[in-house]
Amino acid sequence: MGKTITLRIDDDTYDIFKTAAQAQRRTISNFIEYATLSHVTEEAFVDDHEMAAILKDKELVSSLRKAKEDIKKRKYRIVK
Repeated sequence: MGKTITLRIDDDTYDIFKTAAQAQRRTISNFIEYATLSHVTEEAFVDDHEMAAILKDKELVSSLRKAKEDIKKRKYRIVK
């Protein structure tokens, strides 16, 4: 079942969403949902082709594994 959320935005942002939604013949709510999902899936996930390229890079994979082990051993520092 769908959930309802409340989102407070300024007038300028509302106008941008409204214009973009009208251009795609969507409701503002549907546009915000579509744009958010599109952004999240593009920024947070890699496609199969990109993952294959990552896994081919043995040096990168080795470095990531070492970093994972260092994190488990708490051998890291946070740089501000």
